Amino acid sequence: MQLRLYDGVAAVAQSAWPKEEGGGLFVSRAWLAALEETGCVGGDTGWQPLPLALERDGQAVGLAPAYLKRHHRGEYVFDWAWAEAYARAGMDYYPKLVVASPFTPVAGRRLLAAPEDRAALIAGLRQLADDNGLSSAHVLFPQADEAEALAAAGWLLREGVQFHWRNQAYGDFDAFLDTLSRDKRKKIRQERRKVAEAGVTVRTLAGENIGAADWRLFFQCYRQTYLEHRSAPYLNLAFFRLIGERLAKHCVMFVASRDGVDIAASLCIIQGDVLYGRYWGALEPVACLHFELCYYQGLEYAIQTGLKCFEGGAQGEHKLARGFEPVRTVSAHYIADARFREAIAAWLKREREGVTDYVDKLFSHSAYKTLAQDE
Repeated sequence: MQLRLYDGVAAVAQSAWPKEEGGGLFVSRAWLAALEETGCVGGDTGWQPLPLALERDGQAVGLAPAYLKRHHRGEYVFDWAWAEAYARAGMDYYPKLVVASPFTPVAGRRLLAAPEDRAALIAGLRQLADDNGLSSAHVLFPQADEAEALAAAGWLLREGVQFHWRNQAYGDFDAFLDTLSRDKRKKIRQERRKVAEAGVTVRTLAGENIGAADWRLFFQCYRQTYLEHRSAPYLNLAFFRLIGERLAKHCVMFVASRDGVDIAASLCIIQGDVLYGRYWGALEPVACLHFELCYYQGLEYAIQTGLKCFEGGAQGEHKLARGFEPVRTVSAHYIADARFREAIAAWLKREREGVTDYVDKLFSHSAYKTLAQDE
């Protein structure tokens, strides 16, 4: 058994990618290599790819998509307070080691190995952090059994909350609306009506029907929305074009037009029976257009195609009023310094209690009708 560190996903041959992968599209070699090839990670991005492979007799049996991080951006598990505490103590929090799918708050396999090989991979990540004097190592959005294995190895677990929608075999969008309370149902219809009354129409493009011009439009919209928030987009046009070529069957795009001119677009990714809302942007403001492109079009598409779940991305309590429900997420953290490890463990205990109270409160404000509610 041997651990081997690669200088990027591109250096790992497809034939050497662990057969026990099971991690899904967002930690597939195709997705991660596209990020590298287009410069979205690597270079001066602060995401240095360092995939750690576990090999037996020269054959890869496990892999962790690890990155050396020099900032906190693009992770969606926020540890700013930890970095500030390190700085006040005169210590360096960065660089740190992160196992994740960059810019993707989607749960899935992070330890791409059979269960019996996970312990060696986890030990390898800790060794990598210790041998290089890193402050910490973090596994973001692992699956539950992986989180249990990490906790058993002494890693600290942290909980978060996302909002997911479940398809209850609805016949159409109206059938879904009928399950909501009167005020939530009315609000959604009003929001969709505002978009229609603004003269906006939406068309759906999927797979190879998304052409080069569509990708250019989408990126223009995506970039514009970032610029309006005074930040730079994580991804570039080259990346979107590449996944459009290599992973076309997973892509669904909703394009909004007014008076024959395209003004906004959103991109979703299909993996298995789940639709993931990932990116969106608009070239001009239209009331409620964000809700239409990022939620309602995705919900309709999931119902029409029989997809079982729609994950609308990280955060967003406003999703609760639109039929999404709270789902707990988890991340795992190895803190090298014993003093900080103890302090962060105590902080996480208090945070978990807060998350429990928060989720209970969210469920009490569900958009769905209860037996006590009238039609």
